[in-house]
Amino acid sequence: MDVLVNLQAFLATADAGGFSAAARKLNVSTSVMTKRVTQLEQRIGARLFHRSTRQLRLTQAGQQYVHRARGVVADATDLLARMGEKDRDLADHLRVKAPTSLTVARLAEPFSRFQAQNPRLKLEIVLIDRPVDPVAEGFDIAISAFPHSFGGVIDEPLCKLPRLLCASPSYLRKHGTPDHPRDLLKYRCLSFLPTGPEWIFDGPRGRITVQVRPILSSNEGQVLARSAIVGNGIVLTSRYLVEDALRTGALRPLLQDFPIPELWIKAAVPERRISAAAVQAMLRMLKTTLAT
Repeated sequence: MDVLVNLQAFLATADAGGFSAAARKLNVSTSVMTKRVTQLEQRIGARLFHRSTRQLRLTQAGQQYVHRARGVVADATDLLARMGEKDRDLADHLRVKAPTSLTVARLAEPFSRFQAQNPRLKLEIVLIDRPVDPVAEGFDIAISAFPHSFGGVIDEPLCKLPRLLCASPSYLRKHGTPDHPRDLLKYRCLSFLPTGPEWIFDGPRGRITVQVRPILSSNEGQVLARSAIVGNGIVLTSRYLVEDALRTGALRPLLQDFPIPELWIKAAVPERRISAAAVQAMLRMLKTTLAT
């Protein structure tokens, strides 16, 4: 258990930014905290912190190992909880990668409720709009709609992600309505940065790919949706971001005979973490939330 205790001391010190603050968090003396971290450094043969009278900061080795150490401590905590039959009382540290737009629009509130229901659970929600290998980058769950897969990782499907093309009535009155995806080259387009300006459609004779020239690009889908609503151009977007605008008529769907291929939102989980009680509880919450 000494190694586990020392790893906990390392993580507490990294989070608190100092031995004294970490010692107060773990309810031990500063000298005990310093000793535990020193023992860990001696065990691995590397310094984890740059020490000075003014600050304490992670070394390169410390930065390299901090996320993996969280996984080890989380696994051990989960195992002890299961052995003590305390599965319902989740005590873990979950580091979750999530897309910006989806989190702002759909997941911020569910994440907050999930933590309120599990007060011993520590959450770290990182908003990243690119493919992430959760093993390499130290995540317990990586949510995305990208098709990438990684070794040692289990992909859990969460929900379909329908997308569509739309624009405001005012824009269409002024500029006309496209009849074919290739017509988009003559229109002002609003592009989602993570998926890029290459827009793909399914036509009666097969796939059609158009490289649009966007006048606005953003990694935040709601920025693009608002820009489309005020008449700035045509947007290719996830349906959940514009459902209200479609219902009220603020936006109109376009090129419905040329549907946009659906994406799947999935959760990528390291194999060693897939059975953790907190991970399974989080996956259940995500599936329930995104199914509605």
